[in-house]
Amino acid sequence: MRILYQIDAFTLTPFTGNAAGVVLTAQGMTDAEMLAIARELNNSETAFVLPPDGPDHDVRVRFFTPTTEVPTCGHATVGAHFARAVEYDLPSCSLVQKTGTGLLQRVEVHRDDDRVRIGMHQGAADFGPELDRHQVDRLLQGLGAGAGDLADNGPVQVVSTGHSKVLIELRDRAAVDALKPDPAALTELSHEVGSNGFFVFSRATGDARLLTWSRMFAPAIGIIEDPVTGNGHGPLGAYLVRHGIVAAPGGRLTFTGRQGAAMGRPGDVRVHVETQSDGRLLVSITGDAATAFRAELHSPLPDGVQRTPR
Repeated sequence: MRILYQIDAFTLTPFTGNAAGVVLTAQGMTDAEMLAIARELNNSETAFVLPPDGPDHDVRVRFFTPTTEVPTCGHATVGAHFARAVEYDLPSCSLVQKTGTGLLQRVEVHRDDDRVRIGMHQGAADFGPELDRHQVDRLLQGLGAGAGDLADNGPVQVVSTGHSKVLIELRDRAAVDALKPDPAALTELSHEVGSNGFFVFSRATGDARLLTWSRMFAPAIGIIEDPVTGNGHGPLGAYLVRHGIVAAPGGRLTFTGRQGAAMGRPGDVRVHVETQSDGRLLVSITGDAATAFRAELHSPLPDGVQRTPR
């Protein structure tokens, strides 16, 4: 018997934040079965928890969108380890997670009575290409925004802490909320720039508790819009520090970003960036979570799917 959770990440309130499916004890499942379950749940990502296959990590987790496997996922990592903490009554602890691409990530479980928060150390920030003027114009058009909506700050750039995003800042929260993206146009641009996600943010949040207000679109991997994106907020923190957009006294920046309000699923991500002596920017995120449901999973193979062990 396999246990299935649906976890709402980056929130304390069920049915807000970002929903992630979590399949515990997923050993023995094929890629086709995992993809079929992810498609059935139709969340932006579903996590499949597996035992370690080496001494350098404590648990393996694979992540699937409804259409493909992705290397890592922030909100589904929060969901997976929240589900493990609830199911197995785990105390506060630190562990190492191995993802489907071999990336090792440190995960922390913070338990305070019944409240469980999950911290995730992402990879060192990698700064990719900056989009040229023509590409920026096409991106704005694909987002349903105008040239006047663009903030005059850092570049529009591909940044990754494990799963890259194109970061673009708009002038205010209203401009972010008004976006009406064209999935086909964004998919075409994704293939051109080599990044599947477009993370759109503003620092004009209208709320002193929040540094950023954002939305994220990744139609190239079947995600028209993602409610709250851990692997968007991590690169965002590094980007803000790298380009001096936000002060980072002593090389450190900590802030809260909100995403998902436009979808009626608001959630908050706590982001911490630390500058190393060699200039690398190390990023971690922390989030709350809530259980939407727990169920027993029955998953016979779809017709025509061959069982081929991984």
